[in-house]
Amino acid sequence: MSDFIEIQPASDPIQSSIRPPGSKSITNRALPLAALASGRSVLTGVLNSDDTRFMIESLQRLGIEIEPDWDQHRVTVQGCGGQFPNSTADLSIGNSGTTIRFLSAILGVHGGTFRLDGVERMRERPIGALLDALTQLDADVVAESTGGCPPVSIKSGRVNGGTIKVRGDVSSQYLSGLLMAAPLAEGDVSIQIDGPLISKPYVTMTIEVMKSFGVTVESDPSLSHFRIACDQSYLANDYAIEPDASAASYFWGAAAICGGTATVQGLGRDSLQGDVGFVDCLRKMGCEVITSDEGITVSGPAIKGIDIDMSNVSDTVQTLAAVALFVDGPTIVRNVAHNRVKETDRIGNLAIELRKFGAKVDEHPDGLTIHPQPLQSATIETYDDHRMAMSLALVGLRQPGVRIMDPKCVGKTYPRYFTDLKNFVSIDPDS
Repeated sequence: MSDFIEIQPASDPIQSSIRPPGSKSITNRALPLAALASGRSVLTGVLNSDDTRFMIESLQRLGIEIEPDWDQHRVTVQGCGGQFPNSTADLSIGNSGTTIRFLSAILGVHGGTFRLDGVERMRERPIGALLDALTQLDADVVAESTGGCPPVSIKSGRVNGGTIKVRGDVSSQYLSGLLMAAPLAEGDVSIQIDGPLISKPYVTMTIEVMKSFGVTVESDPSLSHFRIACDQSYLANDYAIEPDASAASYFWGAAAICGGTATVQGLGRDSLQGDVGFVDCLRKMGCEVITSDEGITVSGPAIKGIDIDMSNVSDTVQTLAAVALFVDGPTIVRNVAHNRVKETDRIGNLAIELRKFGAKVDEHPDGLTIHPQPLQSATIETYDDHRMAMSLALVGLRQPGVRIMDPKCVGKTYPRYFTDLKNFVSIDPDS
């Protein structure tokens, strides 16, 4: 693939359906739980991407037997019964936030001598609040970079239980990691959220995946207090992973921009993934949304701007921003301050790229306001951020002359994205 892709405008409204690859979020939860389980698990619908490969390679370095069959999207995992064979390891995790946060929590409670490191951007992504929570269980965990950022150094024995507090306003992955790690402690673990909790659907997802592998989490309705009993252990399970709802947003967004209908197969209102809620944003913008046994269908185009809290669907902010360029009136996105510390600053850098299209964008500490203007061609920098590439490519479905730089960055979660987009809208993004 070249250093850029120029997107060709779609000639007709969308009339298509697709089943995206498996959920990254579910895959990178199921993999470590299967590794910790007693017995052999078979995971189906597994996403083949950079992030999931980093998780698999890390678990293999910890001594877990894992056999991927990428052609069948299936991974077989021989669990360790809660005790990794290797108590010392150096783990390279690229820019995979789920891998470093989940494994830092699990290894901090499990005990051993480990070091987790990644690319330069990972050394700018905070993890201090998670490590602070682990130290409340007397784990010896240290962030080596300034500002509480990786690399992470762990030199611990298996920790006792106890009560801990963790911030919920930076990343819900901190809490998810602690929840998954808690059954490894010698005693019961209680977790209290300090301040507001963002991305609650991802926490619910974690609890449901844990339940599928035999561990129950007690929580209050507000998801501010949790208790995990120590007399539980993970059990092997043949587990089916549903399609990725964040990836689905791009195809729904294509219909919102181009008109027509886009059906994403394999997802429904009972999905574990909160990002299916993105269709509610599109409904408010004037699209029609229908849920059936086949999946979820969005019919466009979107026609009006909205004022929306996207704290529970923050991975779809860039997709909504692309749609917002084509509607009447401004779109205001609120309560996504944590997007600044993802693969890139998904507020500041998103605003820079949207302005290249000619849009007027007001940047706020926790979001942005997008004022549609007559569009123009643009060459879009992607900041090694898969979501920047995938979402802003949608603008090129209507606006000629849109080039997406470094298209290979989509390999983080969706290596076949541009091929699937081509087939979905019957265009040739390489022409």
